[in-house]
Amino acid sequence: MSQPFTPRHWRLFLVILAVLTGSAAVHAGEEDHERARKALEAGEVLPLKTILELVERTYPGQVMDVELEREHEGRSERWIYKVKVLRTSGTLVKLKVDAREGSVLGSKSRNHPPAGER
Repeated sequence: MSQPFTPRHWRLFLVILAVLTGSAAVHAGEEDHERARKALEAGEVLPLKTILELVERTYPGQVMDVELEREHEGRSERWIYKVKVLRTSGTLVKLKVDAREGSVLGSKSRNHPPAGER
């Protein structure tokens, strides 16, 4: 069952949307923003909402960060969403998600002790 978008999800969505439309000041060049916007329009990447819903099914928790990057492997290129999820257990999970298919390509996790134990 899909959970509704939280205010945090909306903020992340708006940040990614701003990046895709080229209206946010970020480290990547203007050409990158234009390429990402065109990829979304051409259906080369899934919308952030779809990615977050897919991630939530397998990795429930609080989404902390999302990045959209172009990955180069030899002669091939593909779009990758990098998603950081903080699980209720305190584990931070870093996911690498295929932006076209929504499949998780890899994950890394790190346990963080509760705030009182640091």
